[in-house]
Amino acid sequence: MTESTTVKQKMPFRIRIEPRLSEPPAWYPALVSFGALIVALVLGGILITLSGGDALRSYQHIAKASFGDIGVISDTIVKATPIILAALACSVAFRMKLWNIGAEGQFIMGAFGASAIVLIPVLPADTSRWVFIPVMMIAGMAAGAIWGFIPGYLKAKFNVNEIISTLMLNYVAVAWVNFWIFGVWTEGGFQMSPKFPNGASLPRLLELSKTFPAVRGLTTHLGLLIGIIAAIVLWFIIFRSRWGYEIRLIGDNPRAAQYAGINITQNTIWVMMLSGALAGLGGMSEIAGVVHRLQTAPIAAGYGFTGIIVAWLAKLNPLAIIFVSILFGALILAGREIQPSGVPKMIQGIILVCLIASDFLLRYRIIISRGEE
Repeated sequence: MTESTTVKQKMPFRIRIEPRLSEPPAWYPALVSFGALIVALVLGGILITLSGGDALRSYQHIAKASFGDIGVISDTIVKATPIILAALACSVAFRMKLWNIGAEGQFIMGAFGASAIVLIPVLPADTSRWVFIPVMMIAGMAAGAIWGFIPGYLKAKFNVNEIISTLMLNYVAVAWVNFWIFGVWTEGGFQMSPKFPNGASLPRLLELSKTFPAVRGLTTHLGLLIGIIAAIVLWFIIFRSRWGYEIRLIGDNPRAAQYAGINITQNTIWVMMLSGALAGLGGMSEIAGVVHRLQTAPIAAGYGFTGIIVAWLAKLNPLAIIFVSILFGALILAGREIQPSGVPKMIQGIILVCLIASDFLLRYRIIISRGEE
């Protein structure tokens, strides 16, 4: 009979994964997001290289085409403006663990609501801009809020999965707007409405060129200021108000919130309406600041879905969303010169995957120790 023996080997190191029992330092989430972004850009560069491109030159081109001079910086900011508002919409819902995937549809409905003020018309074409713009903002926010109320009510009252309901409402919004464009408000049978009067457009920097020649040709419009103000207000709501505390508590621990007497049903509806209103304001900004007419659903250009990535990359911080949105505006603007639909969307998708994966580092610790038998 042969006696079996067990060979024990000593490993040089040992890796353990443990749940985090306390919150990481304040700087740690930002560092993780930055690391995820770097990893995503490296992976994107590898894929560009494998497809026969030059990754380094591609990224250099993106940087130059987005921040090379004051003119392209202005165009980058124009692209970033609707992303800011869409990302704010996503961030406030995600803060309460409400997975609003319908910012795209709410964005479209906001554009529709703002356009209705002009096309019904609610106000005469010669109305002052300073009357037109506030009324269009209110209408856009109201339309977006209604589109957010529907999944919010279904979630609060019947526990309907908000991911499914918000996603499906995107397609309903597209069909609704197409009906009006193709049938009621079409201009000569084309897939667009008549152009808005000058009073229904957001002021641009280029309008000040007679007084300030340096801003000649700059397309940045008032929507940027609207987005910055919305981010500041949302930051105060989330971090400096009682309602913001309730939103954060429900997101972190619904049972504790319920025990504390917080009305989860009511907050669910209100937060989804606020999320929809912010996305609708983004639609109004785009329709009044860039397009100046209601067009088919691609007017959203994926801003609602891009807002999801931006919100995660900014760790749901409203102020950080402003800067991350500018980076994504640069990616969209310059990426189209490389390849209209492939490269920008590919990089955005890789960034989203890396961000989701990086959340692992926020919930768990990786401990490397000396090897043991």
